[in-house]
Amino acid sequence: MSGVNEFASMQQRAQALARVLPPPGHLVASNHWLRHCGWPHQIEVTLAEALVLGLLKQGVRKYLAIFGHGSTQIAEVLRVYGAAGVTRTFQFRNEVAMAHAATALRWQYGELCAVVTSIGPGALQAFAGSLAAASNGVGIYHIYGDETTHGEGYNMQQIPKPVQGLYGQLTALMGRSYVLHTPQALREALRQGAVTTNHPCKAGPFYLLVPINTQPQRMLLNLAALPECPVHTPNVAVEDNAFAAVSALIGNFDRIVIKAGGGSRAFAEALKKLAERSGAAVVLSPGSTGVLPDAHPQNMHVGGSKGSLSGNFAMANANLLIAVGTRAVCQADCSGIGYPQVQAVINLNGDLDDLMHYNSTHALHGDIGASIERLLAALPNDPLPAAKRAWLNQCFEQKRTWTVLKADLFNAPPLFDPAWEREVLTQPVAIKTVADFAKAKGAVKCFDAGDVQAHGFQIVEDDSPFETFTESGASYMGFAVSATLASALADAPRYPIAFTGDGSFMMNPQVLIDAVQHKLRGMIVIFDNRRMAAISGLQRAQYQADFATNDCVEVDYVALANAVKGVFAVDGGTSVASLKSALETGYSYDGVSVISVPTYWGEESRGSIPAYGAWNVGNWCDGVQELYHEQNL
Repeated sequence: MSGVNEFASMQQRAQALARVLPPPGHLVASNHWLRHCGWPHQIEVTLAEALVLGLLKQGVRKYLAIFGHGSTQIAEVLRVYGAAGVTRTFQFRNEVAMAHAATALRWQYGELCAVVTSIGPGALQAFAGSLAAASNGVGIYHIYGDETTHGEGYNMQQIPKPVQGLYGQLTALMGRSYVLHTPQALREALRQGAVTTNHPCKAGPFYLLVPINTQPQRMLLNLAALPECPVHTPNVAVEDNAFAAVSALIGNFDRIVIKAGGGSRAFAEALKKLAERSGAAVVLSPGSTGVLPDAHPQNMHVGGSKGSLSGNFAMANANLLIAVGTRAVCQADCSGIGYPQVQAVINLNGDLDDLMHYNSTHALHGDIGASIERLLAALPNDPLPAAKRAWLNQCFEQKRTWTVLKADLFNAPPLFDPAWEREVLTQPVAIKTVADFAKAKGAVKCFDAGDVQAHGFQIVEDDSPFETFTESGASYMGFAVSATLASALADAPRYPIAFTGDGSFMMNPQVLIDAVQHKLRGMIVIFDNRRMAAISGLQRAQYQADFATNDCVEVDYVALANAVKGVFAVDGGTSVASLKSALETGYSYDGVSVISVPTYWGEESRGSIPAYGAWNVGNWCDGVQELYHEQNL
């Protein structure tokens, strides 16, 4: 197959690609299909088509889109390529929800995809939603329409200010951004995008701003010259003697804590060996549950501002910190005062800023898995000395106490709630019931922000990473319900259950329409306490009164959800038995189901899980900051 005429139309090019591409669900091997599709050395295409072809070479075959006047040319290319079976485009109704779904598609399923919006409010909404990807290190493409380049006057929906490239400036604050002012710059734009979306330790969203008038401009494209998806070889930028020194340091301390951040999830088995060999108690971050099996005696559960009794005990009493894949956010290290007795830090990270966050750091820079393996090779494989065994026993006793405390909370009866004017389930009981159900069904759990999230990472009992996704990087309300849509788009989906509060659900209720449209099989459980309970509780803890964090409006979420044809919604009731029955009924539905569960909020101690950390917020700031500046870490 040769000759320019055979590729004269976009339809012919798309059909030629469809004959040689692997079916959906398989990795696009660019060298293979380039060799066999019969492309001439150069073809004449529009910038919009060149962009789709360039992203195809990086493996992007799925587009999540809300088209507008600023993206009609891209829409036309995707229409033609979609008809040929080369790409798939999924229409959405809200750009924030769409950005969340794309984030989950890459985060949970590993599928690189692209978000497409128009200029103006749509781009700003998608940009806002991209905070979740940026905060959790998830690489996806964001493609926005942009103002025209000839300066003929204001374009509708541009930022109304006579300054060049404002959307490019705005998006560059969140991550990396490129304005395709010139079609021939596509190669460099995609090279930067490939590195950003596939960065080995700190990936993130890449923003392509495509001006309205450059999208249809024609250009000569050499497809072979466009960059492929980069392949990173795990490496460690540290000399061998550094591992010997770190091994000796571990031998000199007897109260060791490993802080397992989100970057540790891909190396769970290696981290388990490191903990057992070094005699370290392991403290999790909200997003790293399952790195150690829940029942492992060295798993102290979550530690931090909203941490557990056992997790915060280990942090407060350790004298050596081994930080693994963590960026030390305020919720993870109690705004910098979580390790008051630590004298030295061993940090394993690929990002230099995170690597050197603490003073007295022995830095192991590079791939975390490779660093752990080399450290294990340097550590002696001897029985733990008595002092380290005593430390682990102390920590385990705290874990035992924490486990008993939680069991009491999980057995709490329904409590009378003034807002509901009846007895309803407590938040811990309701979430534990749904979490146990999810585990029994092998469903993936996704937690929304707020009180549900804060309870959730203390309640789940994960035995491996990625059983739970909790968007604690940005704590973006509405993420969980939007993230379930990724399971409708994925090549090999798992059944998702979104754990969401009433406030978070109302941030993106239109996902119910998208869920039906894209044939999602999954569940949304709404824990309705009729307030922003996390903030109400924080206000009472700080100021002994809550203010402007609740309302008097009762919403029938069952009726609301059932108004969308194709959604099956039921009331979860006010008992564990009724909730279990509702869950089974919802799970049996071949589509998206919604379970609405009224939950308690109030002063009863058994109504919520306590937290044991500090936080630099509100009237606590002075005390936390004073302690921070007293410490040397």
